[in-house]
Amino acid sequence: MPSPRRFLAGLQTVRVWVALGVLAPLGMLLVSGLMLSELRREMWARADDTSRNLLRVIETDIVRNVEIMDLALQGMVAKLENPLVAAAPEGLRQLILFDHVVTAEGMGILVQFDEHGTGILNSRYPSGLGGSFSDRDYFQVHRRNPDAGLYISKPYESRMSGAYTVAFSRRVTKPDGSFGGVVVATLRLSHFARMLSKIGLGPDSSINLVRRDGIRIVRFPYDVRDVGTDVAGASNFQRVLQERSGRFVDYADRDGVQRLFTFTQVGDLPLILSIGLSTDEIEAGWRAKALMIGLTLLALFGLAVLLALLCGRELRRREAVEAELARLSVTDGLTGLPNRRRFDAALQQALGAARGDRPLALLIVDADHFKRFNDRYGHAVGDEILRGLARCLAAAIHRPHDLVCRIGGEEFAVILPDTDEEGAARVAERLHAEAATVAVASAGIPAGALTVSIGLAHTTSGGSQAEFYRAADAALYAAKSAGRNRTCRAETRPATPHLRLVAGADVVGTVSAP
Repeated sequence: MPSPRRFLAGLQTVRVWVALGVLAPLGMLLVSGLMLSELRREMWARADDTSRNLLRVIETDIVRNVEIMDLALQGMVAKLENPLVAAAPEGLRQLILFDHVVTAEGMGILVQFDEHGTGILNSRYPSGLGGSFSDRDYFQVHRRNPDAGLYISKPYESRMSGAYTVAFSRRVTKPDGSFGGVVVATLRLSHFARMLSKIGLGPDSSINLVRRDGIRIVRFPYDVRDVGTDVAGASNFQRVLQERSGRFVDYADRDGVQRLFTFTQVGDLPLILSIGLSTDEIEAGWRAKALMIGLTLLALFGLAVLLALLCGRELRRREAVEAELARLSVTDGLTGLPNRRRFDAALQQALGAARGDRPLALLIVDADHFKRFNDRYGHAVGDEILRGLARCLAAAIHRPHDLVCRIGGEEFAVILPDTDEEGAARVAERLHAEAATVAVASAGIPAGALTVSIGLAHTTSGGSQAEFYRAADAALYAAKSAGRNRTCRAETRPATPHLRLVAGADVVGTVSAP
């Protein structure tokens, strides 16, 4: 647990001040956002429930009307197939076929057509009015297909009343099985318009009744230009056709308004009913509240952040200075590598982690005959050589947790955690190769003129930092004594500490450790 002093010191940092200035209003913003999100979810849930309920009510009304007309049609077909009815006078057949229920105003008219499309009997108009209707789709369908059953026609303009109408028809079959005409019940589209106008939808919402082949029967708000249009190619209709019932949000193909579409197939009929509630109308009240709350919170948020930034400005400056001083305290000014202080701390940490399955290796690298370069070319060239050597040594180290440091003069150190003795020897070989590439063009010093001597120490059990460093340092001096430009490997055994001289990967000699 941190001490109170450390806790109070932490409160003085810039990040803490900025965090406090941001988190407080941000918390308010988050809570308000969650509340607004929940409010929006509830509004959409209400809209979904409303559209589903409306869909159910309208579907029930349509199914009931169609069932009434279909029962009337089936009754007409059954009566016409009775020989007694067929032989009765026209006036009597009129009374038998049409009653007061099916001739109600909202139900349109009932008509019997013969096999030629001529109206024989009519529940409202004189027989034969309008000529032949053999061109109508409801007539042609039954003439071609004896099993068509109940057929719902495309909307059309009635030749008798002039009103836009949809027809429901069934086939009449003669006693010999041949085509004997059709019976038709009509329904004016104004009936749908009156029914749908009682539903309080917004101006951008809509209701559509469409056949499964994509022919629109009616749309509300009613527009005569929508009657009979083909929407089979519309992407929204294709989705509705595949899913049969459900809901989704999309832009309408007709007017580009985004709506919540709720749809279903009407009973067992080849009809699809959909209600589209405008998303703008669904969210109108919510957006007004969200805008007001959002602007207020944003103003508070901006004010709090500004105050936090003003309070933390001086702390930021102080932290920047302290960070730069801390960096400089562990960085070598000449080469940019970590310095002796950073090396001591890193080596102590690495030794603490070293154990049997996590070995540790240390390389001490020293530039050979560096004093000669300084005496001959001057300290500026010597500094350039050290910078070049530092770049080469850093380039030879590839793992992120390895560390190259300058620990004094022309001496460098490489800490290699999780590295066994042979691995460290391979790294030493790379260091020799990289050091040979150092060149100073301004002084005419070619690549290969500089060599290094390396002392290698290895441990698998931690131990004393001073002893570990002395072992690597002793190995370095042994390498120099053996002629330089080579690696000497220090090896500690329980009874007899000794050193082995290594050139590349070959052991060339052994000397005692100091």
